[in-house]
Amino acid sequence: MKKYKFGILILALLICAFNTNAQTNDKQLNTSILKNEVNRLDSAKCILPDSFSIDNLDTILSDKLDSLVDTWYVQNAYSVDSLTKAYSAFTTSNELPDSVYISRLQNLDSYIPLPYNETVKKFINFYLSKRRGQVAIMMGLTNYYFPLFEEALAKYDLPSELKYLPIIESALNPKIVSRAGASGLWQFMYGTAKMYGLEINSYIDERNDPIKSTDAAARYLRDLYAIYGDWHVVIAAYNCGPGNVNKAVRRSGGKQNYWEIYSKLPRETRGYIPIFIAANYVMNYAQENNLSAVQPTFKLLTDTIIVTSYLNFEQIAANLNLPVQEIRQLNPQYKRDIIPAKPGKPYVLKLPIDKISPFIENQTQIFAYNRDKYFPNNQIVLMAKEERGGTYLNTDGKKKTYYIVRSGDNPGAIASKYRISVSNLCEWNNIRHNKIRVGQKLAIYSKNNAPLANLAKAEPPVVQTQISGSQTSSKFVPLKLQTIGSESAQNGEFTLYTVRSGDSLYTIAKQFAGVSDLEIKLLNNIKNARSIVPGQKLKIPVKA
Repeated sequence: MKKYKFGILILALLICAFNTNAQTNDKQLNTSILKNEVNRLDSAKCILPDSFSIDNLDTILSDKLDSLVDTWYVQNAYSVDSLTKAYSAFTTSNELPDSVYISRLQNLDSYIPLPYNETVKKFINFYLSKRRGQVAIMMGLTNYYFPLFEEALAKYDLPSELKYLPIIESALNPKIVSRAGASGLWQFMYGTAKMYGLEINSYIDERNDPIKSTDAAARYLRDLYAIYGDWHVVIAAYNCGPGNVNKAVRRSGGKQNYWEIYSKLPRETRGYIPIFIAANYVMNYAQENNLSAVQPTFKLLTDTIIVTSYLNFEQIAANLNLPVQEIRQLNPQYKRDIIPAKPGKPYVLKLPIDKISPFIENQTQIFAYNRDKYFPNNQIVLMAKEERGGTYLNTDGKKKTYYIVRSGDNPGAIASKYRISVSNLCEWNNIRHNKIRVGQKLAIYSKNNAPLANLAKAEPPVVQTQISGSQTSSKFVPLKLQTIGSESAQNGEFTLYTVRSGDSLYTIAKQFAGVSDLEIKLLNNIKNARSIVPGQKLKIPVKA
């Protein structure tokens, strides 16, 4: 009996020892798993060689999103409420643990690696917080553009993730022009565009043609990959050019990895891959972040027609009851509202699908409409902008003034002084991207060339005035714009605000509780948010 009890005691001790050992092993296993997971997450994070401020890139991306919202289609196809939300939407993003971002990016199974770091996180929050509403509007256009991108990428056997490049290049605005002169959805520079067969002349810029530019971009990306064999380097080369990438490779001792040549690349390009990764994240995980695409109230279902004779957009608009602006939106490659087609050189016209049959049925009438006005002797005559809904470009009989640019001047302010459009001022003086320099002499044509009266005292520049086509001249002094302080006066349902130097609609709106910059824009019938000038009076909605 004693031996039996002793045996039970020994068995119990063995069981306890076994359980203790098993628990120890489980604990060690769990610790090992945890360490492996931490190591996996750490390895998934890409540490940048140096940190840099993203403020400048924030501004560049913001300008692109603003340009999209200012387009005719967005202004007309989206409700006022949607646009108001787009301008005013701002949320303080609830930042997620790094492990969530890493896991989500890895779950995309992207052919192009999507590493994670703090810069990627900053750009994710930029899209999801600072420009949330505008991103929602941009997402509403992806149903129109993404099928074009996906088809071209598949044609050349390229990764489908590259369809997100135009998100950061142009914010899906087909007519946007960068400060460096790149144009269109894919932001082609002139030389690269010509190399890939895009036509650019006085009447056409196929960089703005969504279909042709997309095909050219796909071929360009394919060729870059054949050179570098690394998609991160390819995307960097697309942004800053192969020349800059080759310099970075040489300065890095021949290294080919993007993150190894990162610090030798141009500053803007250093943020390009993180932005690309952030765009991939936002477009794929919008729903998880309570971000939904804002859909246009009318959709652009389109088809194309081959045109074999000169055709002006106004001929189409007048016979199909279609706004000229909509024709421009659908055919952004035509620079002067003219399709310069000939029997031996046809061009494509894109129209809403419900206008295709009426065009075919009435094409004889459409081509004959005011033919002698638009194409006398069957020759192209450039119509004055006043006749195309803009400011008259013919300078005959108008006074010509030479204005000397002073410090603080900008084309908008100068145009406002002389009651002319900024576009005319730029065309008369071959100004590109609104860049002018102090001391530059600008030619100005107007019926009344006296500057506006709300100008302050300044040292007078030398100005010459003459009637175009004559030799008479005289002198007068245009005065510098006065910097008027903030001023408000109650007037019914709105407040009057006087624009100060450095103001924008966004900064003005922030001074009035509950008011968005879009509301100010709509109330004052402002077409271009960048056209406001110091001294201008703006109506501000009064809210409780």
